Amino acid sequence: MRKIVVVDYPKDWDVAIEDVEVVDVQTYLTDTAYTDIKHARIFNLCRSYKYQSAGYYVSLLAEARGHKPIPSVATMQDLKSPTIVRAITVELNDLIHKTLGSLRSKSFTLSIYFGQNVAQKYEKLCKQLHDLFQAPLLRAQFVYKDEWVLQSISAIPINDVPEHHWRYLVRFAKSYFARHRFSGAKIGRNKIYDLAILVDPNESEPPSNKKALQHFVEAGESMGFYVEMITKDDYRRLPEFDALFIRETTSVNHHTYKFARKAYADGLVVIDDPISILRCTNKVYLAELLTKAKVPIPKTMIIHKDNRDLVEQELGIPCVLKKPDSSFSQGVVKAKDSEGLQRELDEMLVDSELIIGQEFTPTDFDWRIGIMDKQPLYACKYFMAKGHWQIYNWSGKKNDTEGDHETVPFEDVPFAVLHTAIKAANLIGNGLYGVDIKEIDGKAYVIEVNDNPSIDAGCEDQILKKELYTSILKSIKKRIDDNKNVRTDEY
Repeated sequence: MRKIVVVDYPKDWDVAIEDVEVVDVQTYLTDTAYTDIKHARIFNLCRSYKYQSAGYYVSLLAEARGHKPIPSVATMQDLKSPTIVRAITVELNDLIHKTLGSLRSKSFTLSIYFGQNVAQKYEKLCKQLHDLFQAPLLRAQFVYKDEWVLQSISAIPINDVPEHHWRYLVRFAKSYFARHRFSGAKIGRNKIYDLAILVDPNESEPPSNKKALQHFVEAGESMGFYVEMITKDDYRRLPEFDALFIRETTSVNHHTYKFARKAYADGLVVIDDPISILRCTNKVYLAELLTKAKVPIPKTMIIHKDNRDLVEQELGIPCVLKKPDSSFSQGVVKAKDSEGLQRELDEMLVDSELIIGQEFTPTDFDWRIGIMDKQPLYACKYFMAKGHWQIYNWSGKKNDTEGDHETVPFEDVPFAVLHTAIKAANLIGNGLYGVDIKEIDGKAYVIEVNDNPSIDAGCEDQILKKELYTSILKSIKKRIDDNKNVRTDEY
């Protein structure tokens, strides 16, 4: 992806930075050589962003051309509204007080150059404000009225930067563009798309282990992606990317869903998308959906306070109870007797009006069929943890918390298993899913459909090897291309 700095006059930015082009505003707005560029990120350093100014049109036309402008027109509009500024920055109140608490003056001006300030003690506040209002140069005005308040934040015209700040500005710019290294020497040139992979470095059982994540990075870079691992702290940076790939355990009441929803709203390709997360993470929804579509599932009952006394009669003992948002065997319990059943129901129905009950169907292993774009991707057998009835035994000994696994070629997967998995996944959408199936007497029963399924190096990739990672990223790339083509047709 080309990186282009647009200025009113070439003298405004006489700084040479590797892989960064500098062009004057008139050329960018009128020269067809820039109109026809397909993949570009535009860093708008024009002196004014006023409505219908040249700087305003740079970002407006950049968006129309499918380029990615910083700042966007939406950011320009946000900066003009004190109400929006206060609403957006209310979450920073504590940080503002902590950072400025020692100042004795009644007002304070903070200059933010590419997310940084000449004084390191303001670094965190600068970063947070820059993430909220993504513009290269910002000026934040604070006033003290019983407490420190952000009065306004505005763009700094490039010609308004003090001369003694320029050496800092240049250093910060080089650091900034290195971070946004879409085509740098380190990862190869001609990167056309930007992919964010959302991870939690502290998650004990993430959907992909470190080696798998590295395979995703390598596959992406070989296909022309700039790939960056992001965390929940990077929420405001989503507009920098073309696609979001979530590799953190998802939940609706969680930042993973918030990320998916924002990325989807901003027009990014998202795996998995917020609709898939909503559907897959609720077992009540899945039970209703699969039953209506006549997809085989174990005998299932949606339990609530008015029918809880019928559970034993309907499902027998032992039976399995599931919280609606359970995952990785957590929130799933086996009621072994009548007393235990009532105790578990008491606990679960406190948190949710509805829960799932299923007949107990023990097997030595569960099938997991990975599916993307409505086509099978991989097939695995997940064996039960030692001495346990589930794949995971979180109360077991350290080496016995998880059962063995076996990756199986498609020709060795029973037709009923493969056919049923595809049918179930296709009810959800065309994202990346893992369908868990129990095979009993030659029949396949869907246990659940998972968004964001596990893809670990050494497990799901045993047959396809690195092609598994490439296949997933090829799908993401095709989706981005399709989005770009639609956008081009609209203009």
